[in-house]
Amino acid sequence: MNITLQKSQIANRQSKITITGSKSESNRLLLLKALYPEFSLENVSNSDDSCLMTDALKSVSNIVDIHHAGTAMRFLTAYFSIQEGREVTLTGSKRMKERPIQILVEALKELGADISYVENEGFPPIKITGKKLTKNKVSLKANVSSQYISALLLIASKLENGIELTLEGEITSVPYIKMTLSLLDEIGVESSFIGNAITVKPNNQQPATNNQQPTILTVESDWSSASYYFSIVALCEVGTEITLSSYKENSLQGDSVLVEIYKHFGVQTSFKNNTVVLEKTTQNLKAFSYDLANAPDIAQTIAVTCFALGIPCDLTGLHTLKIKETDRLVALKTEIEKLGGNVEITDKSLHLKASNTINQFVPIATYNDHRMAMAFAPLALKTPLIIEDAEVVSKSYPTFWNDLESIGFKITK
Repeated sequence: MNITLQKSQIANRQSKITITGSKSESNRLLLLKALYPEFSLENVSNSDDSCLMTDALKSVSNIVDIHHAGTAMRFLTAYFSIQEGREVTLTGSKRMKERPIQILVEALKELGADISYVENEGFPPIKITGKKLTKNKVSLKANVSSQYISALLLIASKLENGIELTLEGEITSVPYIKMTLSLLDEIGVESSFIGNAITVKPNNQQPATNNQQPTILTVESDWSSASYYFSIVALCEVGTEITLSSYKENSLQGDSVLVEIYKHFGVQTSFKNNTVVLEKTTQNLKAFSYDLANAPDIAQTIAVTCFALGIPCDLTGLHTLKIKETDRLVALKTEIEKLGGNVEITDKSLHLKASNTINQFVPIATYNDHRMAMAFAPLALKTPLIIEDAEVVSKSYPTFWNDLESIGFKITK
């Protein structure tokens, strides 16, 4: 389904939006709940990815298809590796079969896991025979996707001897690693992260039965989803305000760096009673540069914000974007240039030149990538445009288009 976004404006200068739970937190906690069923979850993400994760963890089939859900592919590879006696083939979409899994598979094999490739070496689908893992020492390159690292950490407490994980080189996506360790701590699993070494102690009891640990965990709302509202406010007039819930000032999510980043674009953020209030306070049109190694998922949002404001930007630390739902660097360059922009990319950076022209009614290809659809949507505040395959947003934010309409965006199908 394609939709047309007519040139729009915010209907109410003090709008409110409720955003579902973080996909990143939800998928980690769903796996932990499968390992430790004594605690319950509230505000779980209603995204496709989290629904697929939930279904996969409950499935009794020997073939589990996670479609486009990359996080689920990584986490479930680790999870099924320790389900003793169970044999599962883990597969996904055509694009998922092009996304590498070898780094994680080799690490799990180092711990004693039984995993083999069904089609192409290094890529899904994979056949996993669950077994008891007794080895506990493993090494990974530190600049790989944090999801590989988190996958190992999430199952670590169920290994007979826990895990001693050594990260080699400069670590990227540290906030996501710390998120995983913080969630382990919340359910009573002990861990340490010192230098390049992460240790998780074994815990074959049920941590949540400890009276000092919570039996209900509430998932914070998704900061990646909030990014599109930061972009919207940045493109609005001074005085525009949008309130989002439910958010914590001391968030575990790496994308909460949006608070600092969007100050550059004149967006002031304040926290009130588990809500975050975004207000456009100044108009700043200076060039922007930032290393997004710890929050690569917001690169598309920021690039489009800068393009819409007509300012140049240099974004670095983006090496993981090439193995997402699509090659996001190539996709950004292609779509921004269709709109009249000028973009240069390397394998880990994006460089946008200043432009005062935005072409009208350009069809934005989304490449089966939810973030492409949502990142470009705020441009409707500047020019009418078309979003192709708009339903792709259901991967992380199913009510996105309805929420945009509620604040004044004009959408026709």
